[in-house]
Amino acid sequence: MTASPVLHDRPAKVHQFDNGLVLLAEPIPTMQSAALTLLTPAGYSTEPADRLGLSGLVCDMVLRGAGDRDGRALINDLENLGVERGESVGASQSSFSGATLAENLPDALAIFADIVRRPHLPNDQVDAARQVCIQEIRGVEDDPSQRLMVELRRRTYPDPWGRASHGAEEGVLAATPAEIKRHWALHYRPNGAILGVAGKFEWDRLRDLVEQLYGDWPLVPVEPLIERAPADTAGHIDHDSNQCHIGIAYPSVPYKDPKYLQAWAAVGVLSGGMSSRLFTEVREKRGLCYTVSASLQTQRERARVLCYAGTSAERAQETLDVTYAELVRLGAGVEQAELDRLKARIKSSLIMQQESTSARSAAIARDWFHLGRVRTLDEVSQLVDNLSAESINEYLTEQPPADFAFATLGPTALNIPG
Repeated sequence: MTASPVLHDRPAKVHQFDNGLVLLAEPIPTMQSAALTLLTPAGYSTEPADRLGLSGLVCDMVLRGAGDRDGRALINDLENLGVERGESVGASQSSFSGATLAENLPDALAIFADIVRRPHLPNDQVDAARQVCIQEIRGVEDDPSQRLMVELRRRTYPDPWGRASHGAEEGVLAATPAEIKRHWALHYRPNGAILGVAGKFEWDRLRDLVEQLYGDWPLVPVEPLIERAPADTAGHIDHDSNQCHIGIAYPSVPYKDPKYLQAWAAVGVLSGGMSSRLFTEVREKRGLCYTVSASLQTQRERARVLCYAGTSAERAQETLDVTYAELVRLGAGVEQAELDRLKARIKSSLIMQQESTSARSAAIARDWFHLGRVRTLDEVSQLVDNLSAESINEYLTEQPPADFAFATLGPTALNIPG
């Protein structure tokens, strides 16, 4: 189910219903599939401080029966439709996605409407859902690299934005069935929800169907969030091991910022393939670590570059020093040859996105959340073509990597640069 590898200018259709739900649709007539991405404003930032993990618990519970189906019938019907589905909890939203043959899209949309609007949330399934969430939490605790990055996020983002998406075991265990139902009632709401659809469909029929399925979804008042300062901890986690895990973070610009592409490209030069600076300088030339990477992670109002390196305890201090030096050196600018290699990777990514209805449904929903509009692939492609080393270096002059936060996990605390 692939389309031509030539990018097309396909403006998305947009309709906002009276209850606030935004429907975004990108028709792709050449495809035989269709995909949906439904974002509900039920992210981990909405959890009470003593119930971390509640959003993940609700995300699991809504799949344990909805509408006129019990949990087994719900999953069976999705599988019979050939729906490839996924669920996740982020900072601002819980996301539900599904891709299937175009002819099955209406039935899939109806099932997802039941999931978010009419879940059973059965009391006798709460313990089973808890165990699923706890296994995920313990899996992270058993993975030193993930454990480190959880601590780094806590140290660089204000609360509640720096929380772990999976929550905390004590919060999951403390959550009651009544609290699960209340959290669902408050945050699975149409005002703030986004439904992105991409693939083969007729726009008028889709809009009318979504009106029928979601149009009477009642609004819910929004509770304000209270922000608190990032965690003020020593930044080192003792861990009896021959390895050391290093995390470094610094502020960047969010997706909606006009300079976001420049910021993203700078990080791509830093960490994007075997020719990137971190791979070349830290791993290839010096052999300091077995893995090193950096990524720009954006929320709606803030963003951070998160860098990770895994190494031996003996070489940990040198790894930290060299990695930090490369982050600082990025502020001096990038070279045209580095940008040319990066552009080739970006173009490949755009072509792959063109061939996936799932990727497009997620992309248009993300665009609307961050930008309040949807960009076509042609527009994004043109932005990439116009990207220059000069514009990236201008951005880096204005906002060089600075205000670093550090976290380490290993047998010995390291000397923090600066």
